[in-house]
Amino acid sequence: MPSKLLWAWGFAFVLLASSAAQDPIKIEARHYKLDFENDHVQVVSVHYGPHEKSSLHSHPGGVVVSVTEGHLRFTDENGKTREVYAKPGEARWYPPFKHKVENLGDAPYDAVYIGVKSKLSMASSGSNQPTADEPSKIRKVLSEIAAER
Repeated sequence: MPSKLLWAWGFAFVLLASSAAQDPIKIEARHYKLDFENDHVQVVSVHYGPHEKSSLHSHPGGVVVSVTEGHLRFTDENGKTREVYAKPGEARWYPPFKHKVENLGDAPYDAVYIGVKSKLSMASSGSNQPTADEPSKIRKVLSEIAAER
C-alpha cells in the first residue's frame, strides 16, 4: 500500500510541475515580466532580443499589442509554424495556446500581452459586447506600462 501512495504522490508532483513549467513568467523570465494581475486580466511585458528563442510555454487567450516592429516565428506544440510580421501599435487576439517563439529579426521585439482570465465586465453586464469604458481602461494600463520604460 505505501508504494501505491508514493506513486500517486509522484504522479501528482509530475502533473503540477508540468503545468507550472509552461507558465512563461516562471520559465521564460528573460522574455516575460508580469506588470499587473487581478481576477480578470494578466498584463505581461514581452521582450525578445534579436534572434532569441523561447522554450514551449502557454498563455491564456488574450490580446498582444506590439510596441516595436517584429518578425516572429511561432511553433505550436505539434510543430506547426506560423510567421508573424508585427507593426508598432498593432493589436492581435490570440486564443489560449502553447508555443515556442523565435525573433527572426535583427532588432529587439517588445510587446504587451493582456491575458484574459474572465469576461471582464461583460459577464456582470449580461452582454457579450465590451462595455464602453473597457478600451479606455486598457489604454490607461498600456500608457502606465509605457511610462515605466
